[in-house]
Amino acid sequence: MATVVLRNPDKFNAMSRAMWRALREVFGQVQARTDLRCVLVRGEGGHFCAGGDIAEYPGFRFDPASLRAFHEEDVWGGLSAMLACDVPILAVIEGHCMGAGVEIASCCDIRVAADSARFGAPIAKLCFPMAPREAELVTRVAGEVTVHELLLEAAVLDATEMKARGFLSRVLAPTALWPHARERADRIAALAPGAARLHKQTFRALNAQVAGANQSGAAINSIVNSAYDYADSAEHREGIAAFLEKRPARF
Repeated sequence: MATVVLRNPDKFNAMSRAMWRALREVFGQVQARTDLRCVLVRGEGGHFCAGGDIAEYPGFRFDPASLRAFHEEDVWGGLSAMLACDVPILAVIEGHCMGAGVEIASCCDIRVAADSARFGAPIAKLCFPMAPREAELVTRVAGEVTVHELLLEAAVLDATEMKARGFLSRVLAPTALWPHARERADRIAALAPGAARLHKQTFRALNAQVAGANQSGAAINSIVNSAYDYADSAEHREGIAAFLEKRPARF
């Protein structure tokens, strides 16, 4: 058993570019190990992940090529490494689970949360959309109704609501969360590891089959080339600047 900890303590574990790259590397290592039977993913200090590290954004978000590289290489590199992992992954969610946190949680096989956890993706307030592959992933796992509310309304939903919508398997008091997660991980680890890995491969094949039937993979690929053209727009720049300057955005 292993634990992957999201750690950016001054920013509620918001994901930096370095953290996305480390996530890809770590799950590549997990996939290569034959002794692991379960991986727990949690955040440090009472929060899962508050989204992306917005302080970095002015350095790359306003150029389409660098913006595309960030999403298609850094972010999707980390997420796709999790999705390709044959070891069962259990997300242990407390506090903020926003944007990138929802995406990372969506890559996990089982999600449990404290009743204090809050879920959202309020990037509309920052004047940019969720990248196509990331939006497809979260929609597939969380459902269209939920994703439309998170992205179009900047809604923030509590753990009880997310469980009712099927995103979470259990909601517990904060003090009970980690013992419960460890107990479930122990149960997974006690079962046949080869069967678990084969199940993960089957799940991926089924998801690919559904995507092919709906032609969603082709649809995503058709829009990726133009998906980051908004990078240099005044609206995008204003949304990021307003957040960093701690003021309301002006449109």
